Amino acid sequence: MTKVVFFKSGDSYWGFEEQGHAGFAEEGQDIVCSALSSMTMLIINAIEVAYSADVDYQIDEETTNIRVTSRSALPEYENDEKKRYAISGLIMAYFYQLNDLVEEYYDYLDVEIVEKKYDGNK
Repeated sequence: MTKVVFFKSGDSYWGFEEQGHAGFAEEGQDIVCSALSSMTMLIINAIEVAYSADVDYQIDEETTNIRVTSRSALPEYENDEKKRYAISGLIMAYFYQLNDLVEEYYDYLDVEIVEKKYDGNK
């Protein structure tokens, strides 16, 4: 099972962490894993390229642990309100998209939110 924990501070979604193998099918055939990988890279690229904002990420190929954070979603780090709103909204949209997937793939995916202050890359 893959567990995805989203980080939220107040009204702002500022990151997430994915841990574990989905286990839906064999490597290379796992549609749940493929969906997560594609959406995760979309989030990273959108923040970094489309919004020209800071995004930190670590991807551990062995453990499949992934951590993505963007301080640019938080008012204490980003002055541009539209940019903050866009980045936080993008991460929030990923949260809701994964919740839709949980309805069908509940044995392979778990999603939650934690209220947490931005902590750099910890």
